[in-house]
Amino acid sequence: MHKGRLEAFSDGVFAIIITIMVLEIKTPHGTSISDLKPVLPVLLSYLLSFVYVGIYWNNHHHMLYTTKKVNGSVLWANLHLLFWLSLIPFVTAWMDENHFASAPVALYGFVLFMNAMAWLILQKRLICVEGNTSLLALAIGKSVKEKISPILYFIGIAVAFFNPWISILLYIVVALIWLIPDLRIEHSLNKDSQQAN
Repeated sequence: MHKGRLEAFSDGVFAIIITIMVLEIKTPHGTSISDLKPVLPVLLSYLLSFVYVGIYWNNHHHMLYTTKKVNGSVLWANLHLLFWLSLIPFVTAWMDENHFASAPVALYGFVLFMNAMAWLILQKRLICVEGNTSLLALAIGKSVKEKISPILYFIGIAVAFFNPWISILLYIVVALIWLIPDLRIEHSLNKDSQQAN
C-alpha cells in the first residue's frame, strides 16, 4: 500500500490542530501592550503546544520519508497518534482556562504521555512492515530521547498535584530535548544515498 494518502491525511490533521489552537486565543480589548498581560499565560501555553505539534509533524515527516510502504496496521497506528495529537488543543485550552491548576496540568501531561506511546507504536508498526534491516530501523537504533520522554511526562503528571509549575517545567524540558534536531534519520538517508551512488 502506498504511503501518499497517509501523509496527506496526516498533514491535514496537523494543520487543523494548529488552527484550532490559535482560534482559542481571544484578542484582548484595548490598544496598549499592558492589555496583553491577561492573555500572556494563554500565549505561552499555545507556544508550548505549538512546539509539540511542530516536533511531531517534523519527526512524522522524517519517519515516513524513510519508509516505502504501509499496511492496515500502520494506518490504524497513525490514526491512534493523530487521535492523541488532536486532544492537545482541548487540554491546552482547559489548562489556560483554569490558570494552570493541578488537574488540567496533569491531564495535559497525560495527553503528552499518550502521544509519546502512540509514536512508539507507529514506529514499531512501520519497522514491522519494512523489516529490522530497513532504513528506519537502522536510523532509530537505541534512542535515549524515546525512553526518557515518557518518564519525564509520568513524573510531571504525578508532580502536578503538588506543584503544577514543576510539571510545566518538565514538559518544557522534554520539548527542548526534541527541539534539538534528531539527525539519525537524515544521517541514515545520506549514508544510504552515498551507498546507492
